[in-house]
Amino acid sequence: MNIPDHLRYTASHEWVTEPADGVVTVGISDYAQDQLGDVVYVELPETGREIGAGDQVAVVESVKTASDIYAPVSGTVESVNDALDGAPEQINHSPYQDGWLFRVRLSDASELTQLLDATAYRQAASEEG
Repeated sequence: MNIPDHLRYTASHEWVTEPADGVVTVGISDYAQDQLGDVVYVELPETGREIGAGDQVAVVESVKTASDIYAPVSGTVESVNDALDGAPEQINHSPYQDGWLFRVRLSDASELTQLLDATAYRQAASEEG
């Protein structure tokens, strides 16, 4: 299970980068993509959408199931990974690089402190799996 130390995580398996100019990148973890199986479709949020931490903002569909993706932080959707439209399998092959989902301009950077660090996420994922 690949869980990079430099990211923050949610209990629902989303990851978040450290902010760069107030913007974070969001995706799903290697653990999550492995549990889903082959990803066949992704529904991403609209650019400009205001989101709150915990809001359902996207859907990832696999051959096994569809999974809601929740906003780990509050803010405005700055951009989405349009490359996933034609190649959703990038989430399986590269969940932390090419398979990112969307970017959010933070409205409250302190929310990042409420997310799990890699050690805590590893523990949570191992207990779940």
